[in-house]
Amino acid sequence: MSTAKTRINVSVPEDVKNALADLAKRDQVPTATKAQHLIEIGLETEEDEAWDKIASSRDNKNTVFHTHTEVFKS
Repeated sequence: MSTAKTRINVSVPEDVKNALADLAKRDQVPTATKAQHLIEIGLETEEDEAWDKIASSRDNKNTVFHTHTEVFKS
């Protein structure tokens, strides 16, 4: 049976494996599902940090602000 998901192999230390298993049991989901969810959260966090870095670099005393109407002409 084929799947739309790509399988990856990840090696983790014993303590991480145990924590992941405990979280999966708590949430009543398979360990792989919990791992996928935590990876997604990590990726979202990385993305947020990247956007924050861009926004912070643009936010200075010389920043010019525009209204919605000015930008979208509506």
